[in-house]
Amino acid sequence: MNSAPKDIRLVIISGLSGSGKSCVIRCFEDLGFFCVDNLPPQLLPQFVELCRTSSNPISRAAIGIDIREGTFLLDFLNIYDKLIAEGYEMELLFLHAQDEILQRRFSESRRPHPLAKEGPVSEGIKRERKTLNDLRSRANRVVDTSNLHVHELKEVITQYYLEKKKDRRLNIALMSFGYKFGVPFELDLLFDVRFLKNPHFVEHLRPLTGNDLPVQTFVLDLPEAKIFLQKLYDLLDFLLPLYEKEGKSYLTIGVGCTGGRHRSVALVNQVTAFLAEKGMKVHSRHRDIAVDD
Repeated sequence: MNSAPKDIRLVIISGLSGSGKSCVIRCFEDLGFFCVDNLPPQLLPQFVELCRTSSNPISRAAIGIDIREGTFLLDFLNIYDKLIAEGYEMELLFLHAQDEILQRRFSESRRPHPLAKEGPVSEGIKRERKTLNDLRSRANRVVDTSNLHVHELKEVITQYYLEKKKDRRLNIALMSFGYKFGVPFELDLLFDVRFLKNPHFVEHLRPLTGNDLPVQTFVLDLPEAKIFLQKLYDLLDFLLPLYEKEGKSYLTIGVGCTGGRHRSVALVNQVTAFLAEKGMKVHSRHRDIAVDD
């Protein structure tokens, strides 16, 4: 294969069955990517060559690949590494979701899990998760689709992949969450703010969230919160230019409290405003703000 032109961008989409691969493929189509779903891994080099040599060269492509067998996984990783060594700009996007969410999706769609055979869906999920563990560890980006509806998932994909070539700044995503509902898998940096006094135990604040001014005032007026934010700002001022210098495109920062409704929400809003004032490309999401305790 000839040396690769630098203007071809290839995103490989894989992950657990039921985690939303088909939906993500449609998102990439809406973003103007040439998309192919269920491409056998062995055909990836031929597809890349066609993108490069066709009469109308394809500059951006998203390829959905299902890898459920160990031999397919090894073949894919060898091909993937070879294409990177040849100079192609490639990125591996891995989709996953919590087991109970995957089981519910298969139940609602009445589709059998491809690895369940005659057994329960849970066994198929367990088998597939184990098979794809190495692939997930190689991913450039992991997206947990458990709590994302279709429009939210499209927003996430758009934020990550609608990127102007002349504007390669770091994309920062801030997420509040509750530890009682699990730690998000896609975080690059995580901050635990459960050391702060909890508004949940203040009766008139309990039904409110960190989006409400009384909760924001309560949290942000805490001396420990003021010190924490100043130290966090100093850390981000130090880290973010270094991430950009090293060419990192995306950074996901999580702030967690017990339930994900009060302290983490207020602080994520504050940090988002701080970064936006500096001209950073930043957006925020409150994963558990609507979850009942």
